[in-house]
Parts: sequence; C-alpha cells; structure tokens
Amino acid sequence: MDGNLDNNAALSIVIMAAGKGTRMKSARPKVLHTLAGRSLLQHVLNAVAGLGADRTLLIVGHEADVVRASVSASRAHCILQEPQLGTGHAVQQAVPQLPGAGTTLILNGDVPLIEPATAAALVAACGGTKLVLLTVEMADPTGYGRIVRDGDAVKAIVEHQDANPAQRAIREVYTGMLAAPTAWLKQAVMALDNRNAQKEYYLTDIVARAVADGRAVLALQARDETEVLGVNSPAELAMLERLVQRRQADTLMERHGVRLADPARFDLRGTLTCGRDVFIDVGCVFEGEVVLGDDVTIGAHCVIRNARIDSGALIQPFTHMTDAVIGTRAEVGPFARLRPGAQLGAEVHIGNFVEIKNSTLARGAKANHLAYVGDATVGERVNYGAGSITANYDGAYKHRTVIGNDVHVGSNCVLVAPVTVGDGATIGAGSTISKDAPVGQLTVARAKAVSIAGWVRPKKTPK
Repeated sequence: MDGNLDNNAALSIVIMAAGKGTRMKSARPKVLHTLAGRSLLQHVLNAVAGLGADRTLLIVGHEADVVRASVSASRAHCILQEPQLGTGHAVQQAVPQLPGAGTTLILNGDVPLIEPATAAALVAACGGTKLVLLTVEMADPTGYGRIVRDGDAVKAIVEHQDANPAQRAIREVYTGMLAAPTAWLKQAVMALDNRNAQKEYYLTDIVARAVADGRAVLALQARDETEVLGVNSPAELAMLERLVQRRQADTLMERHGVRLADPARFDLRGTLTCGRDVFIDVGCVFEGEVVLGDDVTIGAHCVIRNARIDSGALIQPFTHMTDAVIGTRAEVGPFARLRPGAQLGAEVHIGNFVEIKNSTLARGAKANHLAYVGDATVGERVNYGAGSITANYDGAYKHRTVIGNDVHVGSNCVLVAPVTVGDGATIGAGSTISKDAPVGQLTVARAKAVSIAGWVRPKKTPK
C-alpha cells in the first residue's frame, strides 16, 4: 500500500506478533497456538476485519516465516522486528509503512478475545487527535503496567517492574492496546529511549510524551477482564479455552434453544448452526462448519467435522465423521466412522464399527456392524452384512462398487471393485465377488467345503 497516503480518515492497524512465548515451552510461535479451533492471531484479525482498515501490519520476529505463512491468505503485511527490543521498538519498525495522517490502532496478537466493538470504540474515541488507552480493572494486576491518573486525566503508565509500592497498589492497568493519531505516534515512538530496568523501548512511554505535548490522553475501559486476557502459558491458554467454550455454549442454549447435557463438557472449534430441539450429550467436539437440523440428537463423545446432519437424525456415542452428509431420520453409531465423501440418505442405518468413505447410501440402506464401504454407490433398502467390505484399491487406483436397490449382501463378503450388483440380488455369505452379480439372482462364490476323516490336531510334545 502507499506509505505516503495523506487521508485524515485513514485507519492503520498494527498487531504485535513477534514474541517467542518462552513460558509456552513450545516450538510453535505463541500467536499460532489455537483457541476454539483458530490461532490466537486469527482471532485478533477476525475482530478487526470489519473496521475497514487501510492497512494491517503484523510485527513478526520469532519464527517469522511460520507466522507470515499463516496469514498469507489475508491482506496483512508482515514487518520483521529483529532484534526484539520491546514494544516501542516493535512499533518503530512499522513507522515507514504508516501514512502521514489518520489513526493507528495497536493490538496484541496474543490477546485473542478483543471485541470488535471495543476496537471500533478505541478508533472512534481517538478521532485522529487523542491518545486513547484500553484499560481494565484487575483483582490481581501483577505484571501489568499501572495507569497513573491525576483526577480523570491519565498522566503515565508505569511498568510493574519499575513501579513503586504505591503504584503497584493501583488496580487499573494498561492492556497493551491503544489508538493514537498516526502522525504524532510516528514522532513519539521514534523519540523513545531505553533508560529503564529492562533496557527496552517501552511503547507506554509515549503517554508521558503526550502529556508533555498537551495532547489529551483518555482511558477507555474494556467490558470485562476476559476481553483483554493475554496468553503466556499452556495453563492460561487452557483457562481461556474453557471461558470461550462456556460462552459459546451459553449462546447456543440461550439464542437457539440447544439442550446441552453439560455446558462445561462441550467444545466448538468452528461454527455450529442448529435447528430446533437439538440435543448434544457430553464430551462432543465440533470442528469446521457443522449444521444440525431440527430434532437432531448427538450422543456422547462424538467428533463431528464439516458435516450436515438433517432433521431427526440420531448420532450415537463415539461416532467420528469428517466431510459427511447425514439424511433425515438416519441413525449412525455407536463407534462408527464416516470419512470424507460419506453421504447417507434418509433412514439409513450405520452401526457399530462400520466405516464409510466416499460413498453414497440411498434411503433405508443398512450396514449395522463390522463393515467397510468405500468408493461405492449403494441403493435403497440394501442390507449390507457384518464383516463385508468393498475392495476398492488395487494398489495403484481406486475403483467403484455399484450396489442396486433391495440388494442383500451376506456376512463376510468381499466385493472386488470395479463391480456391479444388480437390483434385488443376493450375495451369499462368505463370497468374494469379482464379476457383476445379475439382477434378482443369488450369487455365491465360495471354496468347496472339505472334511478330512482321521485328521489329528497337532499337539505339543511334553517336556
């Protein structure tokens, strides 16, 4: 983008994403750890997506290439901070990319629950003229920069390690997020020094500069502490995960009438759209985009990813499905697995230890236990016996099996694709079918049973 843009309404967003996150004890950059199925950084990017920013700049450092790759599909531009000498130094790296006017909003990539409304309020309160700090009252403000006031006016932010006992008693803290006039911000951050305990360039020192310049400094308080909580350790990430999941569970119950057996044992890592009278038992995980129709029941400990489950369907416990479509009044599980491309019609029954992959099963078809259906088209009212499989892979290519309507496949059969079983056909138990089975006929392919008289079972030799 044009770094010389001169537009009083221009909005620039700077997101701090350079930290290593040592306390995470992970090779993964801290901002790429996931919360409710999205990276911390993606949560922040989503929060500001509707602000209409002219530019979004990410300050990257630790594992910069990994972070850059994670946002390659977005309009965000990454700027390297190397070495990493503090928050003020981070913003200094963005100065060449900032325009000469407008407002700059600064957010943290490891503070994922910032509300879009709060970000917008910061920008509005700045108005291109004021320095606006996002603050919050904390019961335990340890580690945070304290807001020092003279009446209503903000006079300074004092970092925890530099604060005296009286300042450490202050509960209003700076969250690390602010909005400032861009032209003034550029001058202020370039004038920072590192005369402090950490020998770093603190962005918070621009408050003293604003006071000295006679510029208004405002403090906008966040709605609650949850909105501004950062992530610095696995324990903090886990705590935030439960907060987010409870919030999502409450929304589903209050706005959509979903009945959750236990809201504390529910995980949504994507989007979940529910009809009326949906029931979800404990321990279920929903990922990607999932749509549940009216009167759907999800049993305990299911994992459902990118699926549509139509009205009246019953998903029994411990079912796993990915990229699947389930028809009305179908029943799946328990302990079933639906792999990508599984499409079940109305009133289909899939039982325990049945796996379906890249196959369609028409209305009323049944595979009730211990079976595999892969790369197949299965007709209406088919009964697919226990222990039967489609042998769809020849070691190089996948082939398709076509099973007509009203077919009965006996137990322990192998259908060697490509093969077609005609309407109304019956496949005798234990058959290996490698040629098309005619319409309406019984097809059996077994080795002849032989009984050997006088045969003696081997016995162990006594020691």
